[in-house]
Amino acid sequence: MNILLVNPSIPDTFWGFKHAIKFISKKSVFPPLGLLTVAALLPARWRKRLIDLNVETLTDDDIRWADHVFIGGMSVQERSARSVIARAQSMHRPVVAGGPLFTARPEEFADVDHLVLNEAELTLPPFLDDLHGGRLQRVYTTDQFADVTKTPVPMWDLVRMGSYSNMNVQYSRGCPYDCEFCDITVLYGRVPRTKTAAQLIREFDALADRGWNRDVFLVDDNFIGNRNKLKKEILPALIEWRAARRRPFGLNTEASINLSDDEELMDLMLKAGFSTVFVGIESPNEESLAECGKTANRRRDLLASVQRMQRKGLQVQGGFILGFDSDPETIFHRMVEFIQESGIVTAMVGLLNAPVGSRLYKRLMTEGRLLSKMSGDNTDFSMNFKPMMDLSALKEGYRHVLQSIYAPKNYYARVRKFLRTYRPLEAPVRVHMAEVRALCKSIVLLGVIGKERFHYWKLFFWSLFTRPRTFPMAITLAIYGFHYRRVVEQYA
Repeated sequence: MNILLVNPSIPDTFWGFKHAIKFISKKSVFPPLGLLTVAALLPARWRKRLIDLNVETLTDDDIRWADHVFIGGMSVQERSARSVIARAQSMHRPVVAGGPLFTARPEEFADVDHLVLNEAELTLPPFLDDLHGGRLQRVYTTDQFADVTKTPVPMWDLVRMGSYSNMNVQYSRGCPYDCEFCDITVLYGRVPRTKTAAQLIREFDALADRGWNRDVFLVDDNFIGNRNKLKKEILPALIEWRAARRRPFGLNTEASINLSDDEELMDLMLKAGFSTVFVGIESPNEESLAECGKTANRRRDLLASVQRMQRKGLQVQGGFILGFDSDPETIFHRMVEFIQESGIVTAMVGLLNAPVGSRLYKRLMTEGRLLSKMSGDNTDFSMNFKPMMDLSALKEGYRHVLQSIYAPKNYYARVRKFLRTYRPLEAPVRVHMAEVRALCKSIVLLGVIGKERFHYWKLFFWSLFTRPRTFPMAITLAIYGFHYRRVVEQYA
């Protein structure tokens, strides 16, 4: 068999970092981890190619080569996915589709030949058995959850690593929390399923052995879902491995805000090489947190929690949402104020949407407020339901928040506020030539011709002479700001 695996393109969003990664001559942030894992689950004797449309072009010859075209993706990739499906079918190549986009909405893809849904560890084997036996069905699904200790190492040989700014690894699936707006528990359950320490180290070895020496992102929706295992097994093993490997790369992940309550866990994560955590803060409004069931965030000083992590040496990236039924008219001012005071430089603010299958989706359907499917891009001013607040007022308030927090004056002030309290455990793993080139590009694009040049040079010399250890991060954050402003200008 010749198997072509295709990752659809991702539009220009905050998360794509399209305008930032150009500074280091990269084409995309992450490779498609799901498809690489699927490739490793396919028979070893089969020939496989990966085409990631975020870094390369899909040609007709690629499609003609394939016996089957495998495609994965998330909601935000839908437009590109439909284009790939149409091309493959016009050339009479059967399409096999899976991943969150297709698992959540299989009824919307009647033109796909075979839907291998849910987790591939469970649904791909029966598909392969039926393919071998000549009795293929159209849909393969399950209500069970996979044993991730049996998940193979992703097939990294298919990836051109030089095209990406980061690599990614998955340690766990599932989240112990059940926020109303989130579909993670629908897809992966509420009991975190984790890989073993030996398994995780094999995946890190696979990257290090291929010469990878930049950051690795652990894509878990909540890395600290099973704290005891992390503290007793996983992090001690990573600390030992990292020391033996002489710190081959740094680590980043996602975690709930109660990480800030656990000094031991933060210390271990820092020693294991973690430097950044994305935290879903959602809202500074207590009533909105109660509405959406964000239990970990309630009845706590959110600012103090963020600052504890940053003083420890973990940069906090924050996720924020506007459009809750409980949001007051003052929410826009309060959110700008919170973000500025917290020193959260990377503040991803989006409008609330209801993913298919989430508790929010079911509630809104019952209330007759659903309007459409969600685009998957919560920064494009779209909502798939009727909010309680006047929609035009909500969108105008959202526009105000984005323009405020990413205005050069406010953004650079936040960078300095963060760097004043940030105490990294160790210096950067290494400085790459790409970072040197990025510095030179930033001097020209931000310091010479950019409208933020006054703020850029102020940060440049302030960090160089007062916080020299954080100078590389200061330049990186300046470049991120350029990306965020470009995205904001596109939509706002």
